[in-house]
Amino acid sequence: MLTTYRRHNPVKCRFTSRTEYRCKCPIWVTGTDKDGRFRREALKLRDWNRAQELVRKWDVEGDKPKRRERVSIEDWKKRYLAVAESDNLSPETIRKYKLLFRQLEDFTKNKGLRYADQLDLSLLDEFRATWKDGPLSAGNKIARLRSIFKFAVKRKFVESNMAEDMTIPEVKPAPTLPFTEKEMAAIWKAATDKKTKTFISVMRYSGLRISDVTTLAVSSLNGRRLQLHQAKTGQPVSILLSQDVADDLRAATRSNPAYFFWSGKSKVQAAVSVWRKRLADVFFDAKVKDGHSHRFRDTFAVDLLSKSVSLESVSQLLGHQSIKITQKHYAPWVKARQDALDKEIEKALQNV
Repeated sequence: MLTTYRRHNPVKCRFTSRTEYRCKCPIWVTGTDKDGRFRREALKLRDWNRAQELVRKWDVEGDKPKRRERVSIEDWKKRYLAVAESDNLSPETIRKYKLLFRQLEDFTKNKGLRYADQLDLSLLDEFRATWKDGPLSAGNKIARLRSIFKFAVKRKFVESNMAEDMTIPEVKPAPTLPFTEKEMAAIWKAATDKKTKTFISVMRYSGLRISDVTTLAVSSLNGRRLQLHQAKTGQPVSILLSQDVADDLRAATRSNPAYFFWSGKSKVQAAVSVWRKRLADVFFDAKVKDGHSHRFRDTFAVDLLSKSVSLESVSQLLGHQSIKITQKHYAPWVKARQDALDKEIEKALQNV
């Protein structure tokens, strides 16, 4: 029978027990293996649980199990991001994975961990406790964590996907909140700067996200038509603007001839932050509560649906990857659906 034990360095370690699991002194094995051979050798491990697991397999299988090549968290990150970039994931998606790995590296460094296979479910729960995200963002981050662990399992960096056992928090659906006509009038009045007003016009009448409007290329405007691939999903969209909005876009002053609202020199996130701040100032001056850029997108969608534009058409204009996404957020605003419900109510009232 084989037995594991610690070999302590009395100069560097205060522990003396041969079965001590709290220190990081080298672990050895001694005893007789299944074939009757006496063994005494270093396991080249310092993790007590991993050493115990290896010796148990050794006792049962007879031969010393071959150790899997250990992969550092840094190498794990590099290999995952290399594949993500070769798969043409959107820059925004890759940015989020980089952020996740950076946070994971900071956490493991503070814990004195270096390798991917040192992570277990309890450590992932501790990692999650360091997040300051709300339920929706935390759920999305857990999904990304599962993705990078799935990648690690397939390449045998780790034995199992511990992130699959993490609980995704329940998210209460946020109601779609388009701007009212009164709020839009206040916003137009508060936007005294011509370029800011043009930026708002594009958001309101195109339904684009703030990141897409911020980086809107001059080449994407052909006559009155905007054609581009959305940064978040990569989905192509083609939107017909009013002549006034198209003319205002072309007349807007530009610091870079290739873009309407971006210098092209700063990082996209930095540029988006600048425009978020400008819009926040407009919402404050307009006295609009809960004002944020996505409400322009909601206003665009709800306005079309209230005018009997089909859900399928609105889904295409918004660049959703699936109509289910559009249904989830905007089904209550579909005029045809509401008209049908109203008729059912009228019919029921007539029979009272």
